[in-house]
Amino acid sequence: MRMMCGKEEKVLGVQKAPGNCPYCGGGVAATDVEAKWLLCFLPLCTNNKRRFSCTACSRRLVSYPAIVHD
Repeated sequence: MRMMCGKEEKVLGVQKAPGNCPYCGGGVAATDVEAKWLLCFLPLCTNNKRRFSCTACSRRLVSYPAIVHD
């Protein structure tokens, strides 16, 4: 008997994001994704996140939180 475990992702929406790609200068798209971790087809955890990617070169872009100095 094989247990089915893993991660299932579903795209909720795509929209234009401000800024340009640092690699090629193309536009940036924001994709909202819902991720579910499954154990034997039972959802353990659901996580919504936003991913950024370039519309020209298709690179995945990473956003870093702002560093606040006192």
